[in-house]
Amino acid sequence: MDLNDLRKEYHDKPLHRSLMRKEPMEQFAIWFEEAKKCEICEPNAMFIATVNKLGIPTSRTVLLKKFDHNSLYFFTNSCSQKGRDIEENNHVAITFLWKELERQVNFKGKAIKTSRAFAQEYFSKRPRGSQIGALASNQSEEVVDRSYLELVFKNTEAKYQYHKIPLPENWSGYQVVLDYVEFWQGRPNRLHDRIAYQKTANSWILKRLSP
Repeated sequence: MDLNDLRKEYHDKPLHRSLMRKEPMEQFAIWFEEAKKCEICEPNAMFIATVNKLGIPTSRTVLLKKFDHNSLYFFTNSCSQKGRDIEENNHVAITFLWKELERQVNFKGKAIKTSRAFAQEYFSKRPRGSQIGALASNQSEEVVDRSYLELVFKNTEAKYQYHKIPLPENWSGYQVVLDYVEFWQGRPNRLHDRIAYQKTANSWILKRLSP
């Protein structure tokens, strides 16, 4: 299938380096709020790429659940493909794509497990169905068919009908400590704006990149 004619012309929305915040996560907070106001479907959805010890990459979408001055946080099954990859090689890359705003934000950093207490605090706030799903699913493992998954879910639901759903042993929080953040704004004629923040020992260095 030839897709050469499938293209989009971007609007002229400049990204001025002089107006960027000194701290990248302050700038991210501004963009994130603008994404929320645009009613983007799941503005906290992010692509996260991991690489195993053999150098084989895998990418998928997860949901951002917290961010602070130097980190992004998400939760997942530590026995999943991404969990196993991070155990072998904790360097990750993350991308937020907000196409309605013609924007991307790209991150690089190291993923580390959070404390058990941190994971428990978030897990306890999840809908009960999501808690049961996390307990019932051996994420990334092969299953016979969909009906098997539904049966395991129903059995788990029945088992804990009158009890609090426990935090699964293999369910963890991850903190991605950032060392690189790049803001991308679509511009006409493919002369897109790219402003990057590179972490140094004591601060962040701003630089403009060629599109």
